[in-house]
Amino acid sequence: MSQLRFLVPTGRPAALALLGVAVLGLSACGGKERPKADLAASQVTTIGVNSYLWRASLDSLSFMPLLQADSAGGVIITDWYANPQNPNERMKVTVSILDRDLRADALRVAASRQVSQGGTWVDAPVQAATVQKLEEIILTRARDLRRGAIEG
Repeated sequence: MSQLRFLVPTGRPAALALLGVAVLGLSACGGKERPKADLAASQVTTIGVNSYLWRASLDSLSFMPLLQADSAGGVIITDWYANPQNPNERMKVTVSILDRDLRADALRVAASRQVSQGGTWVDAPVQAATVQKLEEIILTRARDLRRGAIEG
């Protein structure tokens, strides 16, 4: 913020009046303090769950077809998705947002995996690192969204 310089008149009443106007004008600017983050902004009443986690989850899963998205209950379920580079394997993801606060334990991701064997889809194990990585991606995106909302 640029600094303001004032020329103060020599008379005491005029100087006090000018000082009063300057203080009132600067008080509206907030000085050098940054606006404090509204903690209630992380709590959302319109959709029932944390909006940053919700948007981050939808963004992170946007490449997969959605089967269900319940913003009141905080549940997102994708349909089966097969990577075009590996069509013999497909994944399905369920994201549950458990709280209105932006916290790591407010997010739960579950995944199912199937592989094609003889033209039939057979359940296969999902690596724990896959679910953990997806949770990290969603949480990082949610934090970025929140940071952008506070700074913006």
